[in-house]
Amino acid sequence: MKVVVDLFRCEGYAQCAFLAPEAFRLHGEEALLYDPNPDDAQRDQVLRAAAACPVQAILVDGLEARHTPAEASPS
Repeated sequence: MKVVVDLFRCEGYAQCAFLAPEAFRLHGEEALLYDPNPDDAQRDQVLRAAAACPVQAILVDGLEARHTPAEASPS
């Protein structure tokens, strides 16, 4: 999984650090540090953190295929 944070868009709300503290953390009051390649065990927390970002500054790649619902079989 790959994570990219648009640091120009990030406003330091720290929702990500609260929801996925192993992948995101604040350094000081406004500087965000993050793991660009978090472990797959952190997948759910990272997805929640990305969804909770008020300014949608977190992009997560490599998860879509694993979370795509199976197609329904024809009746």
